[in-house]
Amino acid sequence: HGDRRVRWSGSAGDVERDGGRRGMKLIADVACGSKMFWFDKENPIVEFIDKRIVENHEFYPNRYIEIKPDVVADFTNLPYADKSFKLVVFDPPHLVQAGKTSWLRVKYGTLDTNWPEMLHDGFWECMRVLDDYGVLIFKWAETQIPLSKVLKAIQAEPLFGHKSGKYNNTHWLCFMKLGGDE
Repeated sequence: HGDRRVRWSGSAGDVERDGGRRGMKLIADVACGSKMFWFDKENPIVEFIDKRIVENHEFYPNRYIEIKPDVVADFTNLPYADKSFKLVVFDPPHLVQAGKTSWLRVKYGTLDTNWPEMLHDGFWECMRVLDDYGVLIFKWAETQIPLSKVLKAIQAEPLFGHKSGKYNNTHWLCFMKLGGDE
């Protein structure tokens, strides 16, 4: 098969050849944190968004975390027009309790006590900036809040999902925004 590679995200060169979209941001990661699950943390078609900036925080000797979004914004109030992105990734903080200076708080952030409203508003803000027939990937770790309560709060049902992690407590869910009158 030679060196054929299927790349759904593409490299900068692929984007340039793809209908003149060079420089166009097609994907939004609205709570990007340290971009830990991205293979290309500088992917040119991704708008990395977070309300936090953390520069070179040393959490263990010679181990650092950095949170450097392209845009500083809260996922409940995104500074984009309706239907701006083809894909939205939503991996919000999943902790309500973490020490004020703890590694977990620095790495993942925390939710406020009004987390049901916060997640609801964030989810529907993601849907607002998602183009018709676009896909929203939602990641949730059930360490403190069960997924069933999150789904009740956001008032949406995923198309499908997958449990992963050592204890199967991390859920990857897929939603699609239907267009027009559907």
